[in-house]
Amino acid sequence: MSKTINLGVTDLSFHRIAASLVANTLEEIGFTVKRTYSPHEENFERLKAGDVDMLASAWLPSSHGIYKNEVEKAVPLVELGLHYKPYALWGVPDYVPEKEVSKIADLLKPTVVSKIKKDIQGINPGAGITRFSIQMMNVYGLNDAEYSFHTGTEEDCFSAFENAVEKKEWIIIPLWKPQFLHYKYNIRELKEPKGLLGSVDKAVLLLRKDKENMFTKTHLQKLDGLQFTNDIIAELDYKVSREGKNIDEVTKRWLKNHH
Repeated sequence: MSKTINLGVTDLSFHRIAASLVANTLEEIGFTVKRTYSPHEENFERLKAGDVDMLASAWLPSSHGIYKNEVEKAVPLVELGLHYKPYALWGVPDYVPEKEVSKIADLLKPTVVSKIKKDIQGINPGAGITRFSIQMMNVYGLNDAEYSFHTGTEEDCFSAFENAVEKKEWIIIPLWKPQFLHYKYNIRELKEPKGLLGSVDKAVLLLRKDKENMFTKTHLQKLDGLQFTNDIIAELDYKVSREGKNIDEVTKRWLKNHH
């Protein structure tokens, strides 16, 4: 019986952190882990096709529920652990006065439109935050108010924010928790009463049911016991993404100190 596990990783920094925590745990219980990195949708397609046995991490129900349903047309899935409780948000740096910008609708005020950067830089097209943001642009009439939203890489999104903060510019960032920027910056979430940003999801490890027999009950309990928080993931993410530390060493050290 093969002891090699193919772990599909959604290719964003904090997903790589959760996957590293999972991979280290699997290796500790005797498996060899092969990680493959793909964008959101493709990762779920690979799970459906059986190219990967597990996926880290699925955000359910809001962000990735549609992809999970697609996989389950082919194979049932087992949800394990609670990696963190992610949610999408639109935020501004905390030096933008709250009395001027506290909710999404405030972005339409002429005084705000004249000061804020109207270019909103998102991440890749398949992300929940991207789908939600495109909807927000339409529903709130932001496209008609000179704002534009476009997709790009993670780095495009994060560096646009960091560069603006350096110059104390007013900027909107379509973001989520957990993410390493929260570790360093105070980002104020804008209120969005229409519920267009989805709910607070749970981030879990998905395992193809037909691969469940590779694990003992104890193994499954160990994987199900992996629970972290938004703050833990953001901090580990910061160490890797901005301090340049080795990802598996960072997560191994964390696991050793906490389990």
